[in-house]
Amino acid sequence: MTSSSNTQKPNYMGPFLIMVSLFFIVGFLTVVNQQFQAPLKGAFLSNVGALKNTLTTFITFAFFMGYPVMGNISSRWVDNFGYKSTLIRGLVMLVLALGIFEISAFSNGFLGTMSIGAGETLPYAFIIFFIGSFFLGCALAVLQVVINPYLVNCDVNGTSSVTRINIGGASNSIGTTLAPFFVSGIVFAGTANPTVDQLYVPFAVLMATVALVALTVSKLHLPNIASKGSEQDSVDDGKSVWTFKHLKYGVIGIFVYVGAEVCIGANITLFAENSGFTGDVSFLGKVMKEGALMASLYWFGMLVGRLCGSFLAKISGQVQLAVASIVATTLIVLSMVLKNPWLLVGVGLVHSIMWGAIFALAVDKLGKYTSKGSGALMIGVAGGAVLPWMQGIFADVLGGWDMTWVIVILCELYILWYAMVGYKPNNA
Repeated sequence: MTSSSNTQKPNYMGPFLIMVSLFFIVGFLTVVNQQFQAPLKGAFLSNVGALKNTLTTFITFAFFMGYPVMGNISSRWVDNFGYKSTLIRGLVMLVLALGIFEISAFSNGFLGTMSIGAGETLPYAFIIFFIGSFFLGCALAVLQVVINPYLVNCDVNGTSSVTRINIGGASNSIGTTLAPFFVSGIVFAGTANPTVDQLYVPFAVLMATVALVALTVSKLHLPNIASKGSEQDSVDDGKSVWTFKHLKYGVIGIFVYVGAEVCIGANITLFAENSGFTGDVSFLGKVMKEGALMASLYWFGMLVGRLCGSFLAKISGQVQLAVASIVATTLIVLSMVLKNPWLLVGVGLVHSIMWGAIFALAVDKLGKYTSKGSGALMIGVAGGAVLPWMQGIFADVLGGWDMTWVIVILCELYILWYAMVGYKPNNA
């Protein structure tokens, strides 16, 4: 009897470890894409006039637009083909996205340029690169549609769903922390004038690595996971989730939070260069740009904050959110006034708790609409596309990055308002 019952319960340890590893890849490639902004600005955009920052930050815009495009498609793939098939599709898309980057690098020498103004030209290879960024975002969106439910629902002895999400988040943060080091310290190796041909080998290695992961996953058994929602949760009485005002405000909260997070993570290197922090530093035995080290330490702060998040369990989400937004606003203002991007590094520590706090407050008291509300909150991820690009546009208009951080301050102030007022349910 015992043996029979044991055989009926799937062993999720292997799939859990696979998802944690894939979460590392998601975080790593997300920030790798962002960190290509600064070096490619010099390699591709030397002749675009006053549009350098606008076009540079479009790399991040293109990436994050892949998420809303693929969100519903990925969910339908899961329903029609299952988690494993969807996961493999996402990995194949990832190989293709990296292949587009490789094509961009190889084609730079012979594709030529297009005219975008009086004497200003844009390489066609750069257009291919941000197409690659878009497909990269699409691929990682597919992976996350599989990874997140697996981490929540695959029961591993000695863990809860929150514990598994935190482990996945820590793995993701390790990837984001190492990505700037990889780009500046390995791909471009502290080079003063980065060139596109330095991308050939790294992208080939990444393509081979992801292809190997896809092949490995295709050979493994990934048991199906069952949703933990109740039958009542699936009842549709025609009521819209948008009637819950704290959810609507929460979607905006996710939008501005993700936007603020990516503004700093992606654009701190450009701000550092504009502020004169252009020196080389030694880190882990490699020479990397000072701005790239700031980005790496910013994401490291996110990792530390997530690892220590369990110590804040007795503090309410709204209090955590309010304190975090006040600290973040203070650091950003000081960074602007003192023109010292190093102060932005500390924002990573307080940003680490914001996603979870906003998410929890936004779905509070939704009852059977919780799953729909969770899906609605994913719309807010588009903030990572829109706000960093807006910041780049303003950097070109204003002739520098100093005042562009007002955008991020406004985001932090909205989060403070949400923590104090906007989080309250309709009936509160």
